[in-house]
Amino acid sequence: MSTPFPFTAVVGQDDLRLALLLNAVSPAVGGVLVRGEKGTAKSTAVRALSALMPTLDVVSGCRFSCDPDSPDPACPDGPHDPGAFETRPARMVELPVGASEDRLVGALDIERALAEGVKAFEPGLLADAHRGILYVDEVNLLHDHLVDLLLDAAAMGASYVEREGVSVRHASKFLLVGTMNPEEGELRPQLLDRFGLTVEVAASREPDQRVEVVRRRLAYDDDPAEFAARWADEETAVRQRIADARELLPSVRLGDGALRQIAATCAAFEVDGMRADIVMARTAVALAARAGRTDVLAEDVRQAALLALPHRRRRNPFDAPGLDQDKLDETLEEFAGSDGSGDEDPEPDPDPDGPGDGGGQPPASDSDGPQGGDTGARPEAGEGGEPQPSGASEQSAVRATEPFRTKVLSVPGIGEGAAGRRSRARTEHGRTTGARRPQGALTKLHLAATVQAAAPHQRARGRSGRGLVVRRDDLRQATREGREGNLVLFVVDASGSMAARQRMSAVKGAVLSLLLDAYQRRDKVGLVTFRGSAAEVALPPTSSVDAAAVRLESLPTGGRTPLAAGLLRAHDVLRVERLRDAARRALVVVVTDGRATGGPEPVALAGRAARLFAADGVASVVVDCESGPVRLGLAGRLAGELGGTAVTLDELRADSIAGLVREVQGNRRAA
Repeated sequence: MSTPFPFTAVVGQDDLRLALLLNAVSPAVGGVLVRGEKGTAKSTAVRALSALMPTLDVVSGCRFSCDPDSPDPACPDGPHDPGAFETRPARMVELPVGASEDRLVGALDIERALAEGVKAFEPGLLADAHRGILYVDEVNLLHDHLVDLLLDAAAMGASYVEREGVSVRHASKFLLVGTMNPEEGELRPQLLDRFGLTVEVAASREPDQRVEVVRRRLAYDDDPAEFAARWADEETAVRQRIADARELLPSVRLGDGALRQIAATCAAFEVDGMRADIVMARTAVALAARAGRTDVLAEDVRQAALLALPHRRRRNPFDAPGLDQDKLDETLEEFAGSDGSGDEDPEPDPDPDGPGDGGGQPPASDSDGPQGGDTGARPEAGEGGEPQPSGASEQSAVRATEPFRTKVLSVPGIGEGAAGRRSRARTEHGRTTGARRPQGALTKLHLAATVQAAAPHQRARGRSGRGLVVRRDDLRQATREGREGNLVLFVVDASGSMAARQRMSAVKGAVLSLLLDAYQRRDKVGLVTFRGSAAEVALPPTSSVDAAAVRLESLPTGGRTPLAAGLLRAHDVLRVERLRDAARRALVVVVTDGRATGGPEPVALAGRAARLFAADGVASVVVDCESGPVRLGLAGRLAGELGGTAVTLDELRADSIAGLVREVQGNRRAA
């Protein structure tokens, strides 16, 4: 897009524009994460910000944008002549979700390596973004290995590349801006904390404002240059205000009163670590500088908290982001400073940035009976011992307890399924793990292996000069490893033995927690339930985790425990799904106390059904819901038949859950 949409022409979205402008004033704030539904001008506003950033002086010819006043002594293009410099606009570098590791960090210059035999480094996007903006659209969909590289660069302010015989270090300090739609999955906590500020955006529900959005967008599409010219004065005013605020920034005083309020606020909202305090302090200083003041006031601290804390505060995963503003105001009032920096309550800063640049912030018994008797459930057998329909003993649905974060359950081995975040897999995008001869078209060249294969034949091929003669047989395909999404099939016991002991509420909370984990890891999920005399597929495998949560919440309970029927129905679901998507591996999560009742030989039949999963090599975990002082260990026996492992509801929260599937599968194979 040659003419970007003007920043000041964006309608509404006050919080978004304020957060971006604060980062323009003080890049030390640490970037901004923009969360919101699609079609809310997230990307438009971010791209428009680059036009407002001050110009940079860079060393002439330096591919790493070194500052001529303090060039990087370790710059790969150095040493530099500080007298040779040029002025250019700050760059905004976009990192595509499907980018390769080579594109992000850089790699060996293949052309020069093959033609001249020279090891030369070709910079990547982290080098291009130095002293500029690194923008990641749909950052929550970014591959994990790229997230790790971003974390390292953001933490150290430099990128280190050690690969293919090349060892390079270069500065990489950038303003990290990400946009995401929460419906498509959440960010890893490590990356989430790296964003200084976060804002939630949503489309306006005011008809007049929506009309103005459409009017401006149509006018821009008709003639971008003419539309931009209409907003030139407003853009110039904002650009000048940023420059003035940057100049004033070193003079802003952050008094002890404001610091006490910052520390008290972070403690009150139980944020982890000290990064929140530092970001709040920098944001409050930037707010004061933007307002043309040299003192940080209580209003600055309050606004900084609303931008810097929502994504850092401790909360249950299903809670909506945000802060309790009444609690915030009480904390600020309690710790109001006495040095003039924390005891004032000024009017909000009037907005001189022109149209659309507002700065406001909207505000049971636990004992278990013997195997074969679902004690506590209403009697199910009628006269003559014949069972009644399952609905005869149905109990009303109970609400789930609060969900919690679970540890990772993964499928052992290496798969080749759709991209996700659960189990190891061979992928097109991931870390390079080796090389092989290409099978079909070459897609990812492994340069070092290719050169190594060609080197012994150079004399026979009549090599001349410094070049390298490479033939097709020498080419090597890079093998890469990333993560895949799986099919997580929940098999939930809804019989009377679960409900009678008031455990179903906790069970539903645990399953909801696992559903949230599946949602974040981009898995497909399915739900099979069993009770009474039969099992049913409550939800066929789908990508809609919300649908699974709704079905789980309304799940009725009661009756006997047809465990074998539940396992057989789940086995049939997996058989059909393998025909639809053979590459997607499954993880079966059986939630039960292990009891099996109803029908002839229920325990033996359940064991035979479980062994079908073991024979197919399906990864499985049994969540043991048995409680009370006397425990029969039936879920553990079931896990053994399945070839998996058993964990209790409490262990689902513990660190020991990580890797259990792999360990048990490995132990079974070793035995």
